[in-house]
Amino acid sequence: MTYVLTVSIHPELAEISSRKATSLKLNDKLWGRILLINKYKMISAVSTFFLFIILSFTTLLSTASAQAKPARIAIVIDDIGYRETDKHALLLPGAITYSILPHTPYGKALAMEANASHREVLLHIPMEAENGKKLGPGALTSAMNKAEIYASLGESLAEVPFAIGINNHMGSHLTQLVKPMSWTMGFLKQHHLLFLDSKTSPYSKASIIAQKLGVPVKGRHIFLDNQLTESYINKQFQALIEYAQTQNVAIAIAHPHPETIQALQHLIPTLQQQNIELVPLSALYSIPTNNQTRIASGK
Repeated sequence: MTYVLTVSIHPELAEISSRKATSLKLNDKLWGRILLINKYKMISAVSTFFLFIILSFTTLLSTASAQAKPARIAIVIDDIGYRETDKHALLLPGAITYSILPHTPYGKALAMEANASHREVLLHIPMEAENGKKLGPGALTSAMNKAEIYASLGESLAEVPFAIGINNHMGSHLTQLVKPMSWTMGFLKQHHLLFLDSKTSPYSKASIIAQKLGVPVKGRHIFLDNQLTESYINKQFQALIEYAQTQNVAIAIAHPHPETIQALQHLIPTLQQQNIELVPLSALYSIPTNNQTRIASGK
């Protein structure tokens, strides 16, 4: 005899069972969506992470590049023109700038030689000092009027027409006076020349007046050879390096003394290992394009 077992499920239980099945299907879909969202979140997080790495690496490269950029210095050898031995200064390596005393026995010839070797040349204009020291030809004094200052500067420039500008020889008194400095800067403005303040006085008004009149101007930072000993010149050269490393630029003035030339022959080649570049003076100025062309051509 065969028995057939028939199980009868209460309608409410069947409905509950059906709901559970539907719920399971819905849960499966929900979990699928959650997993998909998490997947995209993970991809987004990974992308963000790699983007952060790329940006960080780029920043590091930019910083390293900025750090690797060399500091720049200019060295001006002035007081050139009275001694035949001043010619030894032209043998110094690198982009030395030479400042020539006007109307001196050897000034014009040495200026022409420096210009021919593509070195920049300044006029080293004597200016009245507080101690009343004798100034020499081409000097500017507080007794001169505007026309006289223009005439004197014009004669000096005619002797060295390729000069890119002037710096003061002495001048501790004159550079403090508004009118003579205004007239001097007016001449420089008219002839598209720059000014380097030798800073022989802490009270110099030259830079302020030059800026007001739109004349390119910088000031000397270091004197290299106020004392003519090897130890002193070495110490001052180290001070120049340290100044350049902290300020990115530095300007030094030295003179054509045998002791100075001998020391600089050995010191200048050490600049490269300090990540410092020796540049012409004008490279440290913001100069209009037409004036840069004039400087480069020496016209």
